[in-house]
Amino acid sequence: MSASCSVMPVIRRRARGQSSPMSHIHVPSEIPIRYLARSKKWDMIFLGMFVVGFVGFFFARSIDPDRAWQSYVSNWLFFTNIAMGAVLLTVVTWITKAKWNWSVRRVSLAFVAFLPVSLVMFVPMLLLGESYFPWIAEVAQDPILDPILAKKSAYLNPTFLLARNVIGVLVLFGMSLYFAYLALRPDMGLTEGHADADQAFDTGTGAIVSTNRGREFCREGLSRGWLGQEIEEVVSYRRMTRLAPAFVIVYAVVMSMLSYDWVMSLEPHWFSTMMGPWFFMGAFWSGIAATAITVTFLKREGDVLDKAMGRQQLHDLGKLTFAFSVFWAYLFFAQYLVIWYGKLPWEQIWIIHRAEEPWGKWSALLIVMCFVVPFAGLIGRKPKMTPWIFRSIAIVLLAGLWLEKHLMVAPSVRSADTPTLGGTELVVALMFLGIFLYAIRWFLSTFPLIQVWQPMVDPETFEVEMAASGMSYE
Repeated sequence: MSASCSVMPVIRRRARGQSSPMSHIHVPSEIPIRYLARSKKWDMIFLGMFVVGFVGFFFARSIDPDRAWQSYVSNWLFFTNIAMGAVLLTVVTWITKAKWNWSVRRVSLAFVAFLPVSLVMFVPMLLLGESYFPWIAEVAQDPILDPILAKKSAYLNPTFLLARNVIGVLVLFGMSLYFAYLALRPDMGLTEGHADADQAFDTGTGAIVSTNRGREFCREGLSRGWLGQEIEEVVSYRRMTRLAPAFVIVYAVVMSMLSYDWVMSLEPHWFSTMMGPWFFMGAFWSGIAATAITVTFLKREGDVLDKAMGRQQLHDLGKLTFAFSVFWAYLFFAQYLVIWYGKLPWEQIWIIHRAEEPWGKWSALLIVMCFVVPFAGLIGRKPKMTPWIFRSIAIVLLAGLWLEKHLMVAPSVRSADTPTLGGTELVVALMFLGIFLYAIRWFLSTFPLIQVWQPMVDPETFEVEMAASGMSYE
């Protein structure tokens, strides 16, 4: 591999040394190679959060297993949504050939590291059966006494539930990991031999403390069958370009399925055609917000990252965060308006459970956190480009989306004498948050923080048409 890496490939010069005449985004000709420094302190903190939460979950499970598992499911949905939404941000900006995110593309891709963990944590959920899904006991009757469930039995049956969830999650996670593999592989040639590519530094002194075996292992795996730098970049570019549109379709289908199965089916008489879009677009929004929060923290890691992940990147992430607060409210209101206007009892019941006590105050708080705060806070230009303001608002809206997932699950199945929100929900959230942050930090300390190879510059459609007609746009 080293022989082919010694020559600067033509594609890198085209991709990073030039910009399209129709583009005003400058991508530097030399991408700085930086890694997040390893930190035993933060690793221990995150693992400690996971252990404390894990012990707390089992303690809560011994007291009230239904409540513990409801919290487990809602937290799995929330953190998996963040990871999938961040991956989707990487994919859609690849499809649109966006240049603004050249320095933060790898940051959003980093959330893919949680997906293998999420897959493992998904397995216990598949074993919950009728303790979580109230319709399983009813469809087990022969004949099914509930006429509505009888008509839905082709979809609402345990065998099909298990099959579609296993297949759907495996396909979606597999495509995400393969996209990440294609994005990372060309960097292995460009970072080989770099001063800190295979070394670990102490965050306090900056001294070399050990060889980073994680980077060595990943480099060996990702560079197996190496074809040469230029060929690898072309292959990755073409495969990612073909994979990305298919990924978006699979994302929408599988995420909608998860919302139908783990949220909507808890009240099997109720249905909404807006549930799927509301769920998967909320996931996309959470991925954007999580990317923005991570970027604001990484800007503290030195002048190079602060400059690369600059005001332009913050401004664009801020505009996306602001825009999706409006879109989230639109999807919420579009769903609510039709239900309110129709006044059909079987459509109202889901809203009633969340509007009346004891859940009404939490629903009101959700609207404030997910719409009022981000809309009012990010409406101007300055808050989007001021890291601490942007970070604070993004954290509030992510907390709101966590509350949203809790409200999607708990009111449908929780008994009236069970508290709405308390220690059980918080310790389960701590368990997920700890392993989530550990996985993201591992990725950012193992692979370059900024994607070193940049995609080829394809001619714009307008430029092709002008060239074919013999005309000039200059």
